[in-house]
Amino acid sequence: MNGTEHISCNTVWTRRCTEWRQALPGLLDAAGLPTALRGQERILIKPNLVEDLPPPITTPVGLVAALLAYLRENAPDVEIVIGEGCGSKEDDTWRAFAGQGYVDLARRFGVSLLDLNQERLVSVDNPHCSRWPQMYLPAVVFESFLLSVPVLKAHSLAGVTLTMKNMMGLAPPAHYQQGGHWKKAAFHHRIQEAIFDLNRYRAPDFTLLDATVGMSEAHLWGATCDPPPGLLAAGFDPVAVDAFGTGLLGRDWRKIGHIRLADGVLGTAAGAVVEVA
Repeated sequence: MNGTEHISCNTVWTRRCTEWRQALPGLLDAAGLPTALRGQERILIKPNLVEDLPPPITTPVGLVAALLAYLRENAPDVEIVIGEGCGSKEDDTWRAFAGQGYVDLARRFGVSLLDLNQERLVSVDNPHCSRWPQMYLPAVVFESFLLSVPVLKAHSLAGVTLTMKNMMGLAPPAHYQQGGHWKKAAFHHRIQEAIFDLNRYRAPDFTLLDATVGMSEAHLWGATCDPPPGLLAAGFDPVAVDAFGTGLLGRDWRKIGHIRLADGVLGTAAGAVVEVA
């Protein structure tokens, strides 16, 4: 699939979760993921591994293990890779992969790990984008079914970091660090427009949101959600998923700039439908 703008099915499917492998099949079946995978050649799983820190700051390796087991059963002939581009200047994607159990996971399932910070790039342009009229992004993300697996988190600058902001891991530091403390520091200027424009080039094709615990104050520190939502959520519409996740954090999606900008362009927030799987 490619990164062209589209309005997709606006249903967000949810399911209570106390154990990954019990909750996941029913959720992904209800969301229709197996049908979407027919004819795909490669699935790129994009977790949130912003730093080598444990969940709920990062995507739990156990959730991705359950996802891989499901994909092996429902899309046995499709190549699967796990890709991330760590954001910390002091950290390294491979250190995050190793520290959070993804190296062992990849070995166990026979899948590849990709450091998206180091992948071959392509140049794309869109004159309608005010923040990024031109971008450099990894070629592999345009050559794969992009399956985003973010975690439910507030963010000190963007308001929330869910599936659309998870796409910042695609941005190569060679073009978007620009001397800043973070490897994607250029995004901090006009961050809402920056996230929106990035997703106009490449939004996720499907999202599996870990909302079992959640970070209620910020993405790297602070309190977890109290009580924890105890949910997984999934859907094809990244705007609908992000609007739903924003609500779980007790916030109004209309006050989150990148969701408001994307509503009606990359998906639907205002008319999102929530169903229990």
